[in-house]
Amino acid sequence: MSDAIFAELNRAARLPVETAGVLLASVVSTKSGPRLLGRRLLWVNEDAYARREADGLSIRSSGYVHALGEAANMQAAAVWLHTHPGVGSRPVPSRHDHDVDSELIDVFRLRTGSPYYVSMVIAPTSDTLSFTGSIWSSDDTRWALDRIQVVGDRLQALSSFERHQRSEHAMFDRNIRAFGPAMQATLDELRVGIIGCGGTGSSVAEQLARLGVRQFTLVDPDELTASNVTRLYGSTLAQVGAPKVEVVGAHLRDINPSVQVDQLRSSICVQSTAESLTDCDVLFGCTDDNAGRLVLSRLATYMMLPVIDCGVLLSADAHSRVAGIDGRVTTLVPGQACLVCRGRINLRRAASELLTPDERKRRAEEGYAPALGGVEPAVVSFTTAVAAAAICELLERLIGYGPSPRPSEVLLRMHEREISTNRAEPRIGHYCHEAAGKVGLGITTPFLEQTWSQ
Repeated sequence: MSDAIFAELNRAARLPVETAGVLLASVVSTKSGPRLLGRRLLWVNEDAYARREADGLSIRSSGYVHALGEAANMQAAAVWLHTHPGVGSRPVPSRHDHDVDSELIDVFRLRTGSPYYVSMVIAPTSDTLSFTGSIWSSDDTRWALDRIQVVGDRLQALSSFERHQRSEHAMFDRNIRAFGPAMQATLDELRVGIIGCGGTGSSVAEQLARLGVRQFTLVDPDELTASNVTRLYGSTLAQVGAPKVEVVGAHLRDINPSVQVDQLRSSICVQSTAESLTDCDVLFGCTDDNAGRLVLSRLATYMMLPVIDCGVLLSADAHSRVAGIDGRVTTLVPGQACLVCRGRINLRRAASELLTPDERKRRAEEGYAPALGGVEPAVVSFTTAVAAAAICELLERLIGYGPSPRPSEVLLRMHEREISTNRAEPRIGHYCHEAAGKVGLGITTPFLEQTWSQ
């Protein structure tokens, strides 16, 4: 959910009496279960409460029926939620809450047209919220709501009140001394997707594993070449010819045997691969192709999936003399401009990258498509520096040690020893603008409302 919706929940949870509302959410089916994308929060009107006290409430149907109609119009599920007031209260449903759920399941499903009914209880803590909840599908499958992820200027991940968290491993002692055990637990539960496993991507993966991230989805279609070994962490000349995702995946498991890796030897421009990334909590864009960045940019908006996109450009003249060393780290979250609005994607090159090699050559010769570049210079020191800047962006947004509001882009001009930052808002009318209604829209046909190669 957005940080604005979370702020509303936080405010309501701190009222002295129980408060109820309906959260309208898109539902995305992933291999680990349904994922809800909170889009709009509607509170029960004051006159719909038949009783509202610190230890209970009852509500007339007029308090939620209008919300179910809106959910149906948005093709969203309706999440029935209420608060348990008082810092330290247990957000655990009472027997009465269970009875209410039994009464509402069929009503909510029938009026929204969604196969899902979701119920949630929230309570305030000293600095945030605690919660429990359940998702019921029409075939009576039940999932526990295990986590709330807040996406915005800050990134927050709250685990359910009833969820058992792993004890910290001794190897992360120095991290815990810096960030505390709660942050270590957050890193432990994140699933991170890394798109591109070259110099930047392998460095991002290495750092995340050493920070305590254990769940990875690695995406890269290529095999390791001899010239990759100078930059790709964990690689050796003996592995030349092996898929990059396998090289990086094996290296992560060597660092921490409890790491779990999904290795997709594919391009993010393949629809099934892009769909599989909806299971992740955050994505790192470490690909150098424009078409892949278009997909990442839409995933950030449609799936409310934070993307940290990296770019490295090393310029050299005809005599192999370095002319420029530039790096870019852009954080894509709702409210901030996408890569298209920022002019970070060459749309003609993106279109050309999606053509077959023969068709691309023919169109380039006819002047209808730009010829794609050849082998670019790359040096491990610079790709690693940009990867480290990207990891620092993730940590800063999880921990919040920097200024607020946070910049959404960091530009590194290493040849000039300069760093600059900026914030850019979406263009009016573009899909990443809130008024376009695409933020958290979820699964669409076609996927992400874009054309896919067959």
